[in-house]
Amino acid sequence: MADNDNNSTNAEDYVRPVDALIVSDVCWIPAHALSATFSRSSGPGGQAVNKINSRVQLRVLISSIIGLSSRAAERLRRLAGQRCTAEDELLLQCDTHRSQLGNRKQCEARLIDLIAQALIEPKRRRPTRPSKAMIQRRLNQKKQQAEKKRRRRRDRSPDDF
Repeated sequence: MADNDNNSTNAEDYVRPVDALIVSDVCWIPAHALSATFSRSSGPGGQAVNKINSRVQLRVLISSIIGLSSRAAERLRRLAGQRCTAEDELLLQCDTHRSQLGNRKQCEARLIDLIAQALIEPKRRRPTRPSKAMIQRRLNQKKQQAEKKRRRRRDRSPDDF
């Protein structure tokens, strides 16, 4: 089902640049929309751990993602949680690798996975009604359980009160 909002950016209206970060056939992020900053990382690195800026913080404005409908953008904000800033930017950071390039690639992969999840339209739950036979079985079971408990009860005489 196509989402024809005025706020959405249709991928058909754009020519995909070569250096764009491709999420799917209909969704991508232009390279100029990605902003990466580097800082010193905690963790492994040996002697160079305090010299090399290998941690990557990747920022992308949600509205700059081409081919993302408004409903998918809303799902993306929900999925991102704390990683979505007040300026409507997605902020991902990675410091698992020792190199900037490895961390940047991992950040981009996480971003692609997050957006791909948001692009999946969840199926609507269709409520079902139990059949008459099912209702009857449940009521019979309740009656049997009540009868079992009634039989366990001892008879109370007026003197017990």
